[in-house]
Amino acid sequence: MSGASVWLQRHRRSVLFLLALLAVGGVFAAFKLPVGLFPNVDFPRVVVSADAGDRPASQMMLQVTQPLEQAVRRVPGVVDVRSTTSRGTADISVSFDWGTPMALAAVQVNEAVTQMLPQLPPGTQVSSKRMDPTVDPVIAYSLTSNALTAAGPPQGGERPLGGQRASASVGAYTYTPTQLYDLAEFQLRPLLSSIGGVARVQIQGGAQEEYHVTLDPLKLQALGLALQDVSNAVSAANGVQAVGHLQDRYKLLLALADSRLHDAAQIGDIVLRAGPDGVIRLKDVAHISRSTVPQWVRITANGQDAVLLNIYQQPGGNTVQIARHVRELLAKTPLPPGVHLASWYDQSTLVVDSAASVRDAILIGVALAGLVLLLFLRSLKITLIAMITVPAVLAATVVLLYALGMSFNIMTLGGMAAAVGLVIDDAIVMSEHIVRRLSAPRAGLRPARPPWGSRKLGAARRFLESEARHRGEAQARHSGILHAAMEYLRPLAGSSASTVVIFLPLAFLSGVTGAFFKALSLTMAAALVISFFVAWLAVPLLADKLLSPKDIAREAQRENGRWLSAVQRGYARVLGASLRRPWLAALGLAPLLLAGWLGYGQVGSGFMPHMDEGGFILDYRTPPGTSLTETDRILAQVEQILRTTPEVQTWSRRTGAQLGGGVTEANEGDFFVRLKPPPRKSIDVVMEEVRQRIEAQVPGVKIELAQLMEDLIGDLTAVPQPVEIKIFDDNPQQLAQLAHRTAAAIGKIAGIVDVRSGIKPAGDALDIQIDPTRAALEGVDPQQVQQQLQTLIGGSVVTQIQQGPKMVGVRLWTPLALRQTTDDIARLPLRAPDGHVFTLGRIASLKVLTGQPEIHRENLKAMAAVTARISGRDLGSTIADVKKIIDAPGYFPPGVYAQLGGLYKQQQIAFQGLISVLGAAVLLVFLLLLFLYERFKVAISILAMPLLALPAVFIGLWAAGIELNISAMMGMTMIVGIVTEVAIFYFSEVQSLLHEHPEQGLDAALVAAGQNRMRPIAMTTLAAMLTLAPLALALGQGSAMQQPLAVAIIAGLAVQMPLVLLVMPVLFKLMRGRLDDAEADDNLPLSAVSPPTE
Repeated sequence: MSGASVWLQRHRRSVLFLLALLAVGGVFAAFKLPVGLFPNVDFPRVVVSADAGDRPASQMMLQVTQPLEQAVRRVPGVVDVRSTTSRGTADISVSFDWGTPMALAAVQVNEAVTQMLPQLPPGTQVSSKRMDPTVDPVIAYSLTSNALTAAGPPQGGERPLGGQRASASVGAYTYTPTQLYDLAEFQLRPLLSSIGGVARVQIQGGAQEEYHVTLDPLKLQALGLALQDVSNAVSAANGVQAVGHLQDRYKLLLALADSRLHDAAQIGDIVLRAGPDGVIRLKDVAHISRSTVPQWVRITANGQDAVLLNIYQQPGGNTVQIARHVRELLAKTPLPPGVHLASWYDQSTLVVDSAASVRDAILIGVALAGLVLLLFLRSLKITLIAMITVPAVLAATVVLLYALGMSFNIMTLGGMAAAVGLVIDDAIVMSEHIVRRLSAPRAGLRPARPPWGSRKLGAARRFLESEARHRGEAQARHSGILHAAMEYLRPLAGSSASTVVIFLPLAFLSGVTGAFFKALSLTMAAALVISFFVAWLAVPLLADKLLSPKDIAREAQRENGRWLSAVQRGYARVLGASLRRPWLAALGLAPLLLAGWLGYGQVGSGFMPHMDEGGFILDYRTPPGTSLTETDRILAQVEQILRTTPEVQTWSRRTGAQLGGGVTEANEGDFFVRLKPPPRKSIDVVMEEVRQRIEAQVPGVKIELAQLMEDLIGDLTAVPQPVEIKIFDDNPQQLAQLAHRTAAAIGKIAGIVDVRSGIKPAGDALDIQIDPTRAALEGVDPQQVQQQLQTLIGGSVVTQIQQGPKMVGVRLWTPLALRQTTDDIARLPLRAPDGHVFTLGRIASLKVLTGQPEIHRENLKAMAAVTARISGRDLGSTIADVKKIIDAPGYFPPGVYAQLGGLYKQQQIAFQGLISVLGAAVLLVFLLLLFLYERFKVAISILAMPLLALPAVFIGLWAAGIELNISAMMGMTMIVGIVTEVAIFYFSEVQSLLHEHPEQGLDAALVAAGQNRMRPIAMTTLAAMLTLAPLALALGQGSAMQQPLAVAIIAGLAVQMPLVLLVMPVLFKLMRGRLDDAEADDNLPLSAVSPPTE
């Protein structure tokens, strides 16, 4: 035996114990790994948000957006700056190269913004945040009450929702929006924030309590009081201040001057003026009431007013664990009667379902592979040896994932599922080789006869002879097994390396593709490396323990079975004819190449695989300037459509707000619609039906539908839509015209839906133009006028009152009847410092202005982005039709140009990267083959097989109706390694036969090698295909992400056996010529390439 065999024989217990320890460690590590939907990805994007009041968009762009753009553009590593400016607000997206340390980049962006703050208008608030998968909630609940109805805001003028609406009663309990908000804010929020892994808990909806002091301008005028007098009096009346310390005997006391207010009665008793004419109190000139903070937002759940609790996880948090703790904590928390808490989104459900579907795919695949082995081998023990390796390898892979700080997600779990077939392959080929070698042992491996010469032995001597013979046979079997394992080390190592090196180029893949598929690649590479060591070390030791001489003898008989012999004879005739007439092999390849070419032309292209997430986002927008009341009325019709859709389980709606928490105009917002669990229609079908019903039944509302993860990835990468046409022009009017024309043109393309021109005007504005001259004649300046108008129209919070755990504001305001119309505003009374009163109309002109559109810029240049989504069609063909429109001669005027962005741009970047990866993978495999065999012709012969298998991938995708996306291209890349692995096994058999029987000639060796390797190749091919079959069928939620990869691999596997056993021998013979010429060609005899270890 070789030194390695002796070492393995000596340390067999230690090796098996180590492997068992790794397997047990994997079980424990599985409970420690974080669980999430996607891998932890550092997206290279920072968003800077600025708020500067209500200044017009054009002024906002010049005074705020442009200086901030220039500041962040100077940050090292910035590759793209994109901004959106609207009335009073601006969002600036700063993109970096993938792989940039984003913690440092975010700090540098903050520094650049901070340095620019002194140059911005006073009062401008600027914030920044890194974009990561935690920007959207992972769990969300709705808090509702039977007392609240879905009735809209009260009629009679637009009013803020909340305290203006009367509450209703249920039994002895009354629950107002304020009480629901307080319950969520002061009881549930602290409770949920204490859960490990929770980053924050956001509250949306409800109403916050506030005291309204509604002033009577006529009384103020009659008493000679100004608004500022009231504001100063209220502010001064509410306060507490430490005035010193007092030492009273043995105690030191802090003296507090306390004039804090506690209720509406005390507010009304505030003294505004005292004199000989008496005391004037606040209640004499105002009505004090308990109300709510004005807000132009409405939140509902299933059509009922609600408070939403959105729970965000920390980066790297365990989604499933967080969700479980949330459920347990809420189950223990009593709620008041009539208050209901319901889950309207739970990402952990998708995570768990996805993990369960991958688990089921692994179990089903392993079971099917086991049946294949059992049918071929008809040996339960050998099948058991191969099956044992699967859980052991997967468990050890989990240990490695834990050590690398990775998580369980659909990519790592999918990688483990895709690797199962290859893991079984390694175990099969090693087990088959061991059994075949033992069933035909060589001379040197036979046991020696016992050292007794007499035939007439006593009972004791016969017993000793029997024992010695058994020990000798056992020793010979041990030696034979280990010898066979060591003999197969080089082919096994080469074949495993040919698959593992495929994943090396993926480490350099950037973009969304690299971010997501690096986790899958690393998982598969780790599983294959571990599988190699298990096949090399554990399988021989298990075979030594489990296989008896009788098992070996039975296997030898099966190898010579009737059906296998018949197949081998037929194979010998076909290959022999092909070796004599190579054109037969070319004739057999022609249909494959032709069908592959046709499939390539028919297969559509996409980006990421489509996955049924069980819910979708429905963004909506009513015409600009639509009031909240009217928007709410329109959306009630949308809610009725959702209510009558059988597949819809629940939904939540935000108007004037977004799921991510951003504030928008009162005419826009979003729904999150959660579907019922399967079985039901696919989510794409449901979304299309909802879209068609809304477009047909609810005129005046523009909608856009997308699944949450698709929407999230779009937000994280600043690529919100599949189709995006960026038009650059410095002329705003011409830019708007071109955007609208382009939107109308692409809207006629089949499959294009949810078209947006990118021109988004704000609502109308009442422009109050103050004449400085006339104001000066009245004795006031524009700033004084603005301060008074703030209180008269919008109200001013002048102080806050502490009530328990919350602070309640006190707002000075005027009656609604005085500020409903434009004429009312013109008649508002203003007071000059000298005490005389005049109306606003005397010093100002009022005009309604049409809202300015948002201003979009990319890298400091004006741009309009026409966007659209795709339904029922692939991305590639749709973009081809879009290009026909925008690339038409003369479509854009001189000086105007357009670029395609969106997911199409990301797809092109991903495809270019994956093509480079495929080329690098081919190069690495070729280099590996040269290291193994040191001959170019051998390496070319082997490498040609996986390249010839690639056309089958297009045939498989075409037949399955699956797009060519990044998952499918990953499968194509893996085919290069998988087919090469089988080709190496075949060629190693050829080398071994030529070394043992050099007299038989090349043709005989090629045929015999095919006959010997036919059964293991058939077993490994079928086993790998069956283990991937559940993924290819997308059985279960979340498995659609790996479906294109599985289909691509199965299609390649379907042709690998005829390619390796029939085409490769012919190609090798054509390239090598006669064996006798080999030494002349390369100065290296073929038999010396890879001799088996003796």
